[in-house]
Amino acid sequence: MMMTTLKKGITILGNGDIATPKGFKAGGLHAGIRKKKLDLAWLYSEVPAVAAGVYTLNSFQAAPLKVTKESIAVEGKIQALIVNSGVANACTGEQGDKDAYKMRDVMAEKFNVEKHHVAVASTGVIGELLPMDKIEAGIKQMDKQTQTSDMFETAILTTDTKEKRAAVQIEIEGKTVTIAGAAKGSGMINPNMATMLSFITTDATIEKEALDVSLKAITNQSFNMITVDGDTSTNDMVLVLANGKQQHTPLTTTHADYPLFEEALTYVCQTLAKEIARDGEGATKLIEVHVTGTAHDESAQKIGKAIISSNLVKTAIHGADANWGRIITAVGYSGEAIDPNQVSVKLGKITVVNHGVPVAFSEEEAKQYLEQVDVSIDVNVGDGPGEAYGWGCDLSYEYVRINASYRT
Repeated sequence: MMMTTLKKGITILGNGDIATPKGFKAGGLHAGIRKKKLDLAWLYSEVPAVAAGVYTLNSFQAAPLKVTKESIAVEGKIQALIVNSGVANACTGEQGDKDAYKMRDVMAEKFNVEKHHVAVASTGVIGELLPMDKIEAGIKQMDKQTQTSDMFETAILTTDTKEKRAAVQIEIEGKTVTIAGAAKGSGMINPNMATMLSFITTDATIEKEALDVSLKAITNQSFNMITVDGDTSTNDMVLVLANGKQQHTPLTTTHADYPLFEEALTYVCQTLAKEIARDGEGATKLIEVHVTGTAHDESAQKIGKAIISSNLVKTAIHGADANWGRIITAVGYSGEAIDPNQVSVKLGKITVVNHGVPVAFSEEEAKQYLEQVDVSIDVNVGDGPGEAYGWGCDLSYEYVRINASYRT
């Protein structure tokens, strides 16, 4: 297993996946929901795992979210997860609710777990009913001995072009703790969740309250700081499962190793978030925005979101056009109080605005920089302690083609 060691005791597992933490298994198969692609995924823990989730802010929350929330509410634990792609089971009324509960019940029977220990997720076309005969048959085919986690990663995808994974290890009380995750998301992506599913596993022992606190805070620094197209979906979910198979003292917010756990979980979430942004529908470039100098982090987050959500910024980056006016325009309409005379902007290392005044720069050099697949925009608005990172992608002709014929 390839490994790279980061500072502060975090080791990246180059080949780690969602089933790397002790006690987890995962897989996927083709149930026939989609024509050819894998479309039904499962995740299983040997023991019920402490669970924390965050969900879309869209008022039309899909049936699977309702079921998953209810499952977690019983005792705060999940042991099995069932995910289908191809059909979102959103805006499907009473029948959609019944189908989501049926998925949970059949999964519980197959894996011999309590119904309230099963989480359900769906992604795909909104407004269509699930083909429950195919899903039930697919669940009955699942075999936790032969299927693999790469099949899980593939089965949850829709318009994504690649699988998304991340894994790290840390040491807690002499025990090697692993945190790993898989995600899907490519279009209908906007800060405050998106058409995005992200599932994270860990063999750490942690109290639910501490896991809830961590996930909510980290989501605001990762999944809530990405955008592809400004649309917030009906099915978004981030679910973290901690099964405690590495039996150290339970982590609380006051535990000495809690900050290390949070940092490692942050790395996994931000890596998955960036991969979602990088794989945006039709995208050719990942855009990273770094905002500094605000009064507090929340202000920097709002400014960053305004920049990465701007279609004018996104199209300029796609065309390798150093049109910095679009960036400061987004800063200006972010709703945050700023002094225009304090704003400075860099494209990579190229300064284009300094304290509100344009700076002469080489258009050719800037064009060459913006033609790279990774583009960074640094915006400083003052000398305050607040800062934030955000990630998005360029907006291309291909995005229009994909979404003009999404259902055909």
